[in-house]
Amino acid sequence: MRKRSGLAWLLLFACGLLAVAAEENWPQFRGPGGDGVAANAGPPVEWSETLNIAWKVPIPGCGRSSPVILGNRIWLTTASPQGVKRTKIGGDDMQTANHVAIGALCLDRADGKSLWQVTLWEIDNPAPVHWLSSWATPTPVVEPGRLYCDFGTFGTACLDAETGEVLWQQKLPLDHQVGPGSSPALCENLLILVRDGRNEQYVTALDKNTGQPVWKTSRPPLQGAGDQKKSFCTPLITSTGGKTQIIVPGAHWVISYDPASGKEFWRAKHSGNWSLASRPVFGHGMAFFSTGCVKPVICAVRVDGEGDVTATHIAWKCPHQAPVMSSPIVVGDEIYWVSDAGIICCADAKTGVVHWQERIGGNFLASPVFAAGKLYFFSQEGKATVLKAGKKFERLAGNSLTGTVIASPAMLQRSIFLRTDTHLYRIEADKKQ
Repeated sequence: MRKRSGLAWLLLFACGLLAVAAEENWPQFRGPGGDGVAANAGPPVEWSETLNIAWKVPIPGCGRSSPVILGNRIWLTTASPQGVKRTKIGGDDMQTANHVAIGALCLDRADGKSLWQVTLWEIDNPAPVHWLSSWATPTPVVEPGRLYCDFGTFGTACLDAETGEVLWQQKLPLDHQVGPGSSPALCENLLILVRDGRNEQYVTALDKNTGQPVWKTSRPPLQGAGDQKKSFCTPLITSTGGKTQIIVPGAHWVISYDPASGKEFWRAKHSGNWSLASRPVFGHGMAFFSTGCVKPVICAVRVDGEGDVTATHIAWKCPHQAPVMSSPIVVGDEIYWVSDAGIICCADAKTGVVHWQERIGGNFLASPVFAAGKLYFFSQEGKATVLKAGKKFERLAGNSLTGTVIASPAMLQRSIFLRTDTHLYRIEADKKQ
C-alpha cells in the first residue's frame, strides 16, 4: 500500500472530528441525520416534573418548531399573536389573529438563560393556521455562525447565530391553507425549501449566503381540488451510490432532485393522498415515509431509479396504523412508527412485514427518537413512552410532564431538550444515577 501524505492524514483526521462534532449537535429537524437517531446520546429513561429536570424555562409566545443545538447554544423560533380566536374554516379547526410577531430566540444550553430574541416580521391579520399548528411551526437549521429560519409564506431569514443580527430576508408567498409546516434543509451552499400549497407546488433552493433563488422546480401535475395538492414534508438529503439526492414526498408523488440543478432524478406515485407531514428516512437503499391523508400507509421506495419508477421501485407498502403527522424511524433492520392515535408498530425495514403493534394511548404529532438502544415516543398530552428497540415489544418506562407536546425533541449526550406549548425542558439524569 502506498503511504498517505501528511496532508491526506490531516484531512482524514479533520473529517473525523467534524463527524464527531456533528453527532454532538442537533442542527436541524430530527437531528444530525434528519432521521431521529441520536447516535452518541444516553438520556434518562425516567423523569417527571420533580425528577431528572436540569432546568425548565418559559418560552415567550408560541411555536411548534423543535429546538436546534450547536455547541453551548439552543435556538427556537416563536410567534406572539394578538386577538387569537378558535374557529372552523372549511371544516378545519383553525385559529386566527389580529396581529402576530414572528422571530427567533437563543438560549444558553447550560442553564436555559435567554441570550437574545429578535422579531423578524410584524404581520397584521396573518393567514390563519390550524389549531394544532402555529405561525412558527417549521424547525430552523443552524450551522457555525448562521441560523436559517423559515416561516413558509410569512418569510425566510438568515441570522447571525451569535448575535441574532439579520443577514438576509426573503419572502415566497404561498397558500398553505392550514399554515406552514415544512422545515428547511441545508445542502452545501444551498438552503432547500418545500412550497407545497393549495395554489402552487414546488421545491426551491436559495443561495445560503444571499437568500437569492438558485433554482425552482415545479412538482408533478396533481389532480383534485387545491386542498388535495398541499403537503408539509421536510426534504431528506442523502448520498448513496456516489450520488446526492434531495427526496421530497408530496401530494400523490415522491420525487428525487439533483441538488445542483433541481432536475428530477426519479419520481414515484405513492397514492392519491395529500397533506403529508412526515420527514422521510433512509435505510437499506430505500426512502421510507407516510403517505398522509386520507388513508395513510408507510411506503418504501428504492432510490436508485431514473424517471417514473412507480412500477419498478416501490419495494413495499404497509397500511398498519400509519401516521398522518409523525415520521418513522429506522434502527438496524427494523422500522418503527406511531399512529396519530397512539399505536406503535415495528416492522422489518426490508419487507414491511409487521413484527408487532401495541397501543400505548394518547395522540401523537411529535416524531420518535432513538438513543442508547431505546425508542422515545412523546404524546400530545405530555406523556412519554420509552421502549427497548427490538422485534419484541418491551416497555421500559412511562413519564409525564405538564403541557402539550407537539414539537419533536432534541437529544444530546445525557439530555433531552423538549418543547411544550409553554416551556423548554432540559431532562437529564443526576450524574450519581
